[in-house]
Amino acid sequence: MFKLDRAIDTLNEKFCFYASYLILPLIIVIVWEVFMRYGLNTPTTWAFELTVFLYGIHFSFALAYAHKHDTHVAIDVFEARLSPRKRTILRIITNTCLFLPTIGLLTYYICVMAISSWRQLEHASSSWGPAIYPYKTLMALGFILFLLQGVAKLIQDIRSLKETP
Repeated sequence: MFKLDRAIDTLNEKFCFYASYLILPLIIVIVWEVFMRYGLNTPTTWAFELTVFLYGIHFSFALAYAHKHDTHVAIDVFEARLSPRKRTILRIITNTCLFLPTIGLLTYYICVMAISSWRQLEHASSSWGPAIYPYKTLMALGFILFLLQGVAKLIQDIRSLKETP
């Protein structure tokens, strides 16, 4: 069971490393749109929507990476005053009672939305009208990775609780 957390950590580390390169096409699209809009006075119909898609995917993949490295915003006023053992117990309780149920439900419903989108072969209602089902699938994958990282953190906290006196 304790090898599972390492496998999830490795998966998220590698996957999110490669997903971080989504920022490059995002920059290219933004630069192109700025050039077309302000340089040639002919804005595109697709650039804004594509930037929303690229950033949304980039953001959803970053959730797991940020959780792995403890870079999410946290208010640790209470936690800082606790001993390491009590801090670990608090993390286990909050992970079990808050994080896993909340992110589990979000992940479930995002996956349901992605499946529904594939069944309908959903497209955006804009003038560009791109397919939305691949985007929703990637968003669901990002939340699956986030949920898995929460499981890995729980396993690591349980392990550290067993190791600390």
